[in-house]
Amino acid sequence: MAQFLEHQQPWLVAGGVLAGVVILALIGHWALFLVLARVAPRRAQGGDASLIRYTRGPARALLPLLAILLVLPQLRLAPHVAGSLEHLVSLALIVSVGWLSIGLTRMLDDLVSAGPETADRDPLAARELQTRVHVIRRVAAVLIGVLTIGAILMTFPSVRHVGTSLLASAGLFGLVAGIAARPVLANLLAGVQIAFAQPMRLDDVVVVEGEWGWIEEIYMTYVVVRIWDLRRLVVPLSYFIERPFQNWTRRTTNLLATVFFHADYTVPVEEVRQELHRILLASDMWDGKVWGLQVTEATEHTVQLRALMSARDSGGAWDLRCHVREKLIALLQRQYPRSLPRAREATVEEKP
Repeated sequence: MAQFLEHQQPWLVAGGVLAGVVILALIGHWALFLVLARVAPRRAQGGDASLIRYTRGPARALLPLLAILLVLPQLRLAPHVAGSLEHLVSLALIVSVGWLSIGLTRMLDDLVSAGPETADRDPLAARELQTRVHVIRRVAAVLIGVLTIGAILMTFPSVRHVGTSLLASAGLFGLVAGIAARPVLANLLAGVQIAFAQPMRLDDVVVVEGEWGWIEEIYMTYVVVRIWDLRRLVVPLSYFIERPFQNWTRRTTNLLATVFFHADYTVPVEEVRQELHRILLASDMWDGKVWGLQVTEATEHTVQLRALMSARDSGGAWDLRCHVREKLIALLQRQYPRSLPRAREATVEEKP
């Protein structure tokens, strides 16, 4: 067999060996993740599924590449061929390691979001932790991408020398590039500030540019706000650092809801107040903390009543306002129709 291989072309033998090594590595990858997939459902930890999901692809590339690097020195190839092949494999290995690193950051994000320590926290603390990990993961992904590209360029000696020359003579170009990239850098720095300062979090209820909605997603340079009518408002991250905005759930999800309505001066305020209390007691949208009814204004035609009530969150506050408004209007229509707003005309009798 050895004599037969000696008479063959070296590249043919090397190609066969490399193909066999790659096939064996892929078979080993298939067997490894088959065992992991069988073992993962029996484990109590929820991170096993994320580990398999985010490492299967990178491992499919890493294992054959590592196998090739191990057997490459054993092949009798020409120095220039072996060097070029080793360089290509090294480049692919760097990309695969970067891919694996990004997958691991996504796995950590899933672990924090679905872990039992997050489930045991109160909703605000859980969203605060998820937001911080979510933004840091995206920053880490960008840094890994930059480091991967830098590692690839460093494998080319000529590029290192060219880069040194460019850094020495890139004054004007660097100034122009810095001015052009200023908005992107500002948003990246704003993302880091948001991750730690937490002016808003995922699922926070905010009012931005006059639009009421929820923080749906936080990306590296912008935030997606889901408006109440299912539109999406895309806002740069720097907006939340440089401009004021309303955050209805900054410290707590509880909100005070108000209902204003006008009535005639003959309205029995105390009876309306007691009816409001009965309405709230019968509703599961009221959190049982705050309620009240006051006359907040009196004009020449009507009085203004304000019903105040508390709710657990913004959605419940909106529904509770609508519910109370309907019930109080129905009360006036049914029992006190003369207390509804009406216009009066004064007539002056002429003297004979």
